[in-house]
Amino acid sequence: MLGPVILAASRSDKMRRFISAAPGTKQVVDRFIAGETVEHVVPIIEDATGKGLEVTLDVVGEDITTPEQAAAARDAYLELIGRLKDLGLGTKAEMSVKLSMFGQALENGHELALANVRPVVEAAAAIGTTVTLDAEDHTTLDSMFAIHEELRKDYPQTGCVIQAYLFRTEDDARRLADAGSRVRIVKGAYKEPASVAYQDKAEIDKAYVRILRTLMEGEGYPMIGSHDPRLIAIAQELGRKAGRKLDEYEFQMLYGIRSDEHIRLAAEGHRMRVYTAYGTDWYGYFMRRLAEKPANLLFFGRSILTKG
Repeated sequence: MLGPVILAASRSDKMRRFISAAPGTKQVVDRFIAGETVEHVVPIIEDATGKGLEVTLDVVGEDITTPEQAAAARDAYLELIGRLKDLGLGTKAEMSVKLSMFGQALENGHELALANVRPVVEAAAAIGTTVTLDAEDHTTLDSMFAIHEELRKDYPQTGCVIQAYLFRTEDDARRLADAGSRVRIVKGAYKEPASVAYQDKAEIDKAYVRILRTLMEGEGYPMIGSHDPRLIAIAQELGRKAGRKLDEYEFQMLYGIRSDEHIRLAAEGHRMRVYTAYGTDWYGYFMRRLAEKPANLLFFGRSILTKG
């Protein structure tokens, strides 16, 4: 079980320095990270939307230690929204945000994160798009859901993410599956204790299907975050059984992973959104991508050996 080991390494400064300096790192990081700046990512947005895809954009970075850094994260998203407005891409590109970037873990972090994320949500709405609040480790979720509920009072299209491996998520899904809600379901990519989360892959997959059925049978808008062919097929079947049209839910996959599948689903008439991360503080995001799929780790290892 390499996943938990990699997730533990994602919190290690020593491992961060080692991996950042490894000769093959850049090659692998470039597979998952679209670039460092807004200007780097603009051609990727244009290419994706030109192929009939949609995108959700994540400015990576989670190790926020000061209110000034949190404000800078807010400003990075506002800059992104400004560029989307200039390009006329507001209806094709949304944002995904981690509240840890907006100061959630700092003193008075709940209030700080809400104050920082609100202008981002407001600016996104002004150009015809929206924001989804990403889920992080289980200790942050009560705050995330409370901020989500507060934002939806003025911006009901604000989305959130739920994680199938957490025991609590089936209850969360029932609560969230109301009219107008936008909910992304993922398996989960943080190191969580057995007291709060399933540890066995088969149990996580079963929970994912149960939760997805709740969302499909509800009145909201499900967003299926998965690269698993079996879960994608199950999602399509659940959508049919629930009487949903193809534009009444969507698939989401990561930039750089299964790109052919992105195109196939879009060609079938599905809404297909590519989760596209960019920025300089890539380490935490990168390590979770390695933990999610052993093939990614093998690719990384080969790159180091061939570049060293």
